[in-house]
Amino acid sequence: MKLKIKDVEFKNPVLTASGTFGYGNELEDIIPVNELGGIVTKGISLKPRMGNPPPRLAETPCGLLNSIGLENIGLEKFVKEKWPEIKKIGPEIVVNIFGEKIEEYVEIAKTLEKEGIRCIELNLSCPNVEKGGLEFGRSERVVRNLVEKVRENFNGVIFVKLSPNFTDIVKISKAAEKGGADVLTLINTIMGMSIDAENMSFKIPRKVAGLSGPAIRPIALYIVYRVYQEVDIPIAGVGGINDIKSALEFHLAGSTLIQIGTALFIDPWIPFKIIKGIEEFLNKKNMEFKSIIGYLNKKRG
Repeated sequence: MKLKIKDVEFKNPVLTASGTFGYGNELEDIIPVNELGGIVTKGISLKPRMGNPPPRLAETPCGLLNSIGLENIGLEKFVKEKWPEIKKIGPEIVVNIFGEKIEEYVEIAKTLEKEGIRCIELNLSCPNVEKGGLEFGRSERVVRNLVEKVRENFNGVIFVKLSPNFTDIVKISKAAEKGGADVLTLINTIMGMSIDAENMSFKIPRKVAGLSGPAIRPIALYIVYRVYQEVDIPIAGVGGINDIKSALEFHLAGSTLIQIGTALFIDPWIPFKIIKGIEEFLNKKNMEFKSIIGYLNKKRG
Protein backbone atom coordinates (compact mmCIF):
# COMPACT_ATOMS: atom_id res chain seq x y z
CA MET A 1 0.00 0.00 0.00
CA LYS A 2 2.93 2.33 -0.48
CA LEU A 3 2.05 5.66 -2.03
CA LYS A 4 4.16 8.53 -3.21
CA ILE A 5 3.43 12.26 -3.05
CA LYS A 6 6.07 14.29 -4.86
CA ASP A 7 9.34 12.72 -3.69
CA VAL A 8 8.00 11.44 -0.38
CA GLU A 9 6.93 7.82 -0.03
CA PHE A 10 4.43 6.80 2.65
CA LYS A 11 4.55 3.10 3.51
CA ASN A 12 0.75 3.07 3.92
CA PRO A 13 -2.08 5.65 3.95
CA VAL A 14 -2.67 5.70 7.72
CA LEU A 15 -1.34 8.72 9.64
CA THR A 16 -1.96 10.10 13.10
CA ALA A 17 -3.69 13.47 13.36
CA SER A 18 -2.04 16.54 14.84
CA GLY A 19 -2.59 17.09 18.54
CA THR A 20 -3.50 13.48 19.29
CA PHE A 21 -0.10 11.77 19.17
CA GLY A 22 2.24 14.28 20.79
CA TYR A 23 5.40 14.92 18.81
CA GLY A 24 5.62 11.33 17.63
CA ASN A 25 7.96 9.49 19.95
CA GLU A 26 6.02 9.40 23.22
CA LEU A 27 4.51 5.98 22.48
CA GLU A 28 7.37 4.31 20.62
CA ASP A 29 8.09 1.97 23.55
CA ILE A 30 4.44 0.85 23.70
CA ILE A 31 3.29 0.51 20.08
CA PRO A 32 5.15 -0.13 16.78
CA VAL A 33 5.09 3.48 15.54
CA ASN A 34 7.47 2.56 12.70
CA GLU A 35 4.58 0.69 11.05
CA LEU A 36 2.51 3.86 10.62
CA GLY A 37 2.32 5.59 7.27
CA GLY A 38 3.13 8.87 8.93
CA ILE A 39 2.90 10.93 12.10
CA VAL A 40 1.54 14.47 12.11
CA THR A 41 3.10 16.28 15.05
CA LYS A 42 1.50 18.48 17.62
CA GLY A 43 1.27 22.01 16.19
CA ILE A 44 4.41 24.15 16.30
CA SER A 45 4.44 27.94 16.51
CA LEU A 46 7.33 30.37 16.22
CA LYS A 47 7.34 31.01 19.98
CA PRO A 48 6.18 28.70 22.80
CA ARG A 49 2.50 28.86 23.76
CA MET A 50 0.90 28.15 27.13
CA GLY A 51 -2.45 27.18 25.64
CA ASN A 52 -5.88 27.72 27.17
CA PRO A 53 -6.72 27.38 30.87
CA PRO A 54 -8.12 24.02 32.03
CA PRO A 55 -10.40 22.23 31.87
CA ARG A 56 -9.66 21.77 28.17
CA LEU A 57 -11.63 18.63 27.34
CA ALA A 58 -15.26 17.61 27.63
CA GLU A 59 -16.80 14.36 26.42
CA THR A 60 -20.00 14.57 24.40
CA PRO A 61 -22.21 11.92 22.79
CA CYS A 62 -20.05 10.22 20.13
CA GLY A 63 -17.42 12.93 20.38
CA LEU A 64 -14.94 15.04 22.27
CA LEU A 65 -14.74 18.79 22.73
CA ASN A 66 -11.23 20.19 23.05
CA SER A 67 -9.88 23.64 23.74
CA ILE A 68 -6.16 23.01 24.12
CA GLY A 69 -5.26 26.35 22.55
CA LEU A 70 -2.29 25.01 20.58
CA GLU A 71 0.02 24.69 23.58
CA ASN A 72 3.50 23.83 22.34
CA ILE A 73 7.23 24.19 22.99
CA GLY A 74 7.96 26.55 20.09
CA LEU A 75 10.10 26.21 16.98
CA GLU A 76 13.56 26.58 18.55
CA LYS A 77 13.03 23.89 21.17
CA PHE A 78 11.33 21.60 18.65
CA VAL A 79 14.31 21.79 16.30
CA LYS A 80 16.88 21.31 19.07
CA GLU A 81 15.17 18.72 21.24
CA LYS A 82 12.34 16.95 19.42
CA TRP A 83 13.39 16.71 15.78
CA PRO A 84 16.69 14.83 16.42
CA GLU A 85 14.68 12.13 18.20
CA ILE A 86 11.54 11.79 16.11
CA LYS A 87 13.32 11.68 12.75
CA LYS A 88 14.75 8.32 13.82
CA ILE A 89 11.53 6.51 14.68
CA GLY A 90 10.59 5.32 11.19
CA PRO A 91 7.42 6.73 9.63
CA GLU A 92 7.30 9.95 7.64
CA ILE A 93 7.03 12.96 9.95
CA VAL A 94 4.63 15.74 8.99
CA VAL A 95 5.23 18.84 11.12
CA ASN A 96 2.03 20.76 11.79
CA ILE A 97 2.68 24.52 11.94
CA PHE A 98 0.66 27.65 12.63
CA GLY A 99 1.14 31.35 13.18
CA GLU A 100 -0.56 34.65 13.88
CA LYS A 101 0.91 36.22 10.74
CA ILE A 102 1.78 34.89 7.30
CA GLU A 103 5.40 35.81 7.98
CA GLU A 104 5.44 33.42 10.93
CA TYR A 105 4.31 30.51 8.77
CA VAL A 106 7.06 31.40 6.29
CA GLU A 107 9.78 31.65 8.92
CA ILE A 108 8.84 28.30 10.45
CA ALA A 109 8.73 26.64 7.02
CA LYS A 110 12.15 28.05 6.07
CA THR A 111 13.68 26.75 9.29
CA LEU A 112 12.14 23.29 8.89
CA GLU A 113 13.37 23.15 5.28
CA LYS A 114 16.92 23.77 6.49
CA GLU A 115 16.53 20.94 9.01
CA GLY A 116 15.71 18.47 6.23
CA ILE A 117 12.03 18.10 7.10
CA ARG A 118 10.15 16.88 4.03
CA CYS A 119 6.50 17.40 5.02
CA ILE A 120 4.63 20.17 6.78
CA GLU A 121 0.95 20.73 7.51
CA LEU A 122 -0.31 24.31 7.57
CA ASN A 123 -2.99 24.63 10.21
CA LEU A 124 -5.40 27.24 8.83
CA SER A 125 -8.32 26.02 10.82
CA CYS A 126 -8.01 25.88 14.61
CA PRO A 127 -11.09 27.30 16.37
CA ASN A 128 -9.51 27.33 19.82
CA VAL A 129 -7.25 30.39 19.66
CA GLU A 130 -7.89 34.12 19.63
CA LYS A 131 -5.45 34.98 16.82
CA GLY A 132 -4.58 33.12 13.63
CA GLY A 133 -6.38 29.80 13.19
CA LEU A 134 -9.75 30.32 11.58
CA GLU A 135 -8.87 33.86 10.51
CA PHE A 136 -6.51 32.47 7.86
CA GLY A 137 -8.91 29.84 6.61
CA ARG A 138 -11.90 32.02 5.75
CA SER A 139 -10.62 34.00 2.76
CA GLU A 140 -9.75 32.47 -0.60
CA ARG A 141 -7.31 35.30 -1.28
CA VAL A 142 -5.57 34.96 2.07
CA VAL A 143 -5.34 31.18 1.85
CA ARG A 144 -3.87 31.28 -1.65
CA ASN A 145 -1.40 34.03 -0.69
CA LEU A 146 -0.32 32.22 2.48
CA VAL A 147 0.24 28.91 0.71
CA GLU A 148 2.10 30.67 -2.12
CA LYS A 149 4.44 32.38 0.36
CA VAL A 150 5.17 29.11 2.13
CA ARG A 151 5.60 27.31 -1.20
CA GLU A 152 8.32 29.80 -2.16
CA ASN A 153 10.28 28.77 0.92
CA PHE A 154 9.56 25.06 1.27
CA ASN A 155 10.27 22.45 -1.39
CA GLY A 156 8.72 19.44 0.32
CA VAL A 157 5.14 18.23 0.64
CA ILE A 158 2.71 20.86 1.94
CA PHE A 159 -0.48 19.65 3.61
CA VAL A 160 -3.10 22.37 4.20
CA LYS A 161 -5.57 21.66 7.01
CA LEU A 162 -8.89 23.41 6.53
CA SER A 163 -11.96 24.13 8.62
CA PRO A 164 -15.64 23.63 7.81
CA ASN A 165 -16.57 26.53 10.12
CA PHE A 166 -17.99 29.72 8.60
CA THR A 167 -16.57 29.20 5.13
CA ASP A 168 -17.14 27.65 1.71
CA ILE A 169 -14.61 24.89 2.12
CA VAL A 170 -14.77 23.87 -1.55
CA LYS A 171 -13.68 27.35 -2.68
CA ILE A 172 -11.04 27.52 0.06
CA SER A 173 -9.72 24.09 -0.97
CA LYS A 174 -9.36 25.24 -4.58
CA ALA A 175 -7.56 28.38 -3.41
CA ALA A 176 -5.10 26.26 -1.42
CA GLU A 177 -4.49 24.06 -4.46
CA LYS A 178 -3.84 27.11 -6.66
CA GLY A 179 -1.41 28.40 -4.04
CA GLY A 180 0.69 25.26 -4.30
CA ALA A 181 -0.68 22.82 -1.74
CA ASP A 182 0.19 19.17 -2.31
CA VAL A 183 -2.41 17.63 0.04
CA LEU A 184 -5.62 18.92 1.63
CA THR A 185 -6.34 17.75 5.17
CA LEU A 186 -10.13 17.65 5.60
CA ILE A 187 -11.44 18.44 8.14
CA ASN A 188 -10.47 20.08 11.40
CA THR A 189 -12.89 20.18 14.32
CA ILE A 190 -16.36 21.69 14.22
CA MET A 191 -17.21 24.42 16.70
CA GLY A 192 -19.44 23.39 19.57
CA MET A 193 -20.03 23.74 23.29
CA SER A 194 -21.15 21.77 26.33
CA ILE A 195 -23.01 23.06 29.39
CA ASP A 196 -23.15 21.70 32.93
CA ALA A 197 -26.84 22.24 33.69
CA GLU A 198 -26.59 21.22 37.35
CA ASN A 199 -23.91 23.83 38.07
CA MET A 200 -25.28 26.26 35.48
CA SER A 201 -21.86 26.74 33.91
CA PHE A 202 -19.88 25.98 30.78
CA LYS A 203 -17.84 22.79 30.91
CA ILE A 204 -14.96 24.54 29.12
CA PRO A 205 -13.98 28.05 30.27
CA ARG A 206 -13.69 29.43 26.72
CA LYS A 207 -17.29 28.27 26.15
CA VAL A 208 -16.64 27.32 22.51
CA ALA A 209 -14.42 24.37 21.65
CA GLY A 210 -13.63 22.04 18.76
CA LEU A 211 -15.77 18.92 18.36
CA SER A 212 -14.06 15.78 17.05
CA GLY A 213 -14.82 12.06 16.93
CA PRO A 214 -17.52 9.95 15.25
CA ALA A 215 -20.08 12.73 15.78
CA ILE A 216 -18.51 14.74 12.94
CA ARG A 217 -17.77 11.82 10.60
CA PRO A 218 -20.80 12.26 8.29
CA ILE A 219 -19.91 15.93 7.81
CA ALA A 220 -16.23 15.21 7.18
CA LEU A 221 -17.13 12.42 4.77
CA TYR A 222 -19.44 14.70 2.79
CA ILE A 223 -16.80 17.43 2.57
CA VAL A 224 -14.17 14.96 1.35
CA TYR A 225 -16.66 13.71 -1.25
CA ARG A 226 -17.43 17.25 -2.50
CA VAL A 227 -13.88 18.57 -2.51
CA TYR A 228 -12.60 15.47 -4.33
CA GLN A 229 -14.81 16.46 -7.25
CA GLU A 230 -13.19 19.88 -7.52
CA VAL A 231 -9.45 19.42 -6.95
CA ASP A 232 -6.65 17.42 -8.51
CA ILE A 233 -4.46 16.95 -5.45
CA PRO A 234 -4.72 14.21 -2.81
CA ILE A 235 -6.93 14.53 0.24
CA ALA A 236 -6.08 13.39 3.76
CA GLY A 237 -9.44 12.58 5.31
CA VAL A 238 -9.90 13.07 9.04
CA GLY A 239 -12.92 13.19 11.30
CA GLY A 240 -14.20 10.35 13.43
CA ILE A 241 -12.28 7.48 11.83
CA ASN A 242 -12.16 4.76 14.48
CA ASP A 243 -12.28 1.41 12.67
CA ILE A 244 -11.70 -0.24 9.30
CA LYS A 245 -15.23 0.48 8.06
CA SER A 246 -14.99 4.21 8.69
CA ALA A 247 -11.51 4.30 7.16
CA LEU A 248 -12.79 2.64 3.99
CA GLU A 249 -15.68 5.11 3.83
CA PHE A 250 -13.18 7.96 3.52
CA HIS A 251 -11.11 6.19 0.87
CA LEU A 252 -14.20 5.38 -1.19
CA ALA A 253 -15.33 9.02 -0.93
CA GLY A 254 -11.98 10.35 -2.17
CA SER A 255 -9.31 10.29 0.55
CA THR A 256 -5.87 9.09 -0.49
CA LEU A 257 -4.55 9.36 3.06
CA ILE A 258 -6.43 9.20 6.35
CA GLN A 259 -5.58 10.59 9.77
CA ILE A 260 -6.63 9.01 13.05
CA GLY A 261 -7.23 11.43 15.91
CA THR A 262 -9.72 11.14 18.77
CA ALA A 263 -9.81 7.34 18.50
CA LEU A 264 -6.19 7.22 19.67
CA PHE A 265 -7.29 8.35 23.13
CA ILE A 266 -9.44 5.22 23.36
CA ASP A 267 -7.14 2.70 21.72
CA PRO A 268 -3.67 3.58 20.32
CA TRP A 269 -3.69 0.29 18.40
CA ILE A 270 -6.56 1.40 16.13
CA PRO A 271 -4.27 2.66 13.30
CA PHE A 272 -2.57 -0.74 13.09
CA LYS A 273 -5.91 -2.55 13.03
CA ILE A 274 -6.94 -0.26 10.17
CA ILE A 275 -3.72 -0.88 8.21
CA LYS A 276 -4.29 -4.63 8.48
CA GLY A 277 -7.98 -4.23 7.70
CA ILE A 278 -7.34 -2.30 4.49
CA GLU A 279 -4.93 -4.99 3.30
CA GLU A 280 -7.49 -7.72 4.04
CA PHE A 281 -10.22 -5.76 2.26
CA LEU A 282 -8.09 -5.31 -0.85
CA ASN A 283 -7.19 -9.00 -0.91
CA LYS A 284 -10.83 -9.99 -0.51
CA LYS A 285 -11.93 -7.68 -3.32
CA ASN A 286 -8.85 -8.47 -5.43
CA MET A 287 -8.22 -4.75 -5.90
CA GLU A 288 -5.25 -2.41 -5.72
CA PHE A 289 -5.31 0.36 -3.16
CA LYS A 290 -5.35 3.18 -5.72
CA SER A 291 -8.49 1.74 -7.30
CA ILE A 292 -10.62 2.30 -4.18
CA ILE A 293 -9.72 5.99 -3.83
CA GLY A 294 -12.85 7.89 -4.87
CA TYR A 295 -14.50 4.65 -6.04
CA LEU A 296 -17.95 6.01 -5.17
CA ASN A 297 -17.20 9.49 -6.40
CA LYS A 298 -17.42 10.47 -10.03
CA LYS A 299 -15.40 13.60 -10.77
CA ARG A 300 -17.23 16.25 -12.72
CA GLY A 301 -16.48 17.01 -16.34
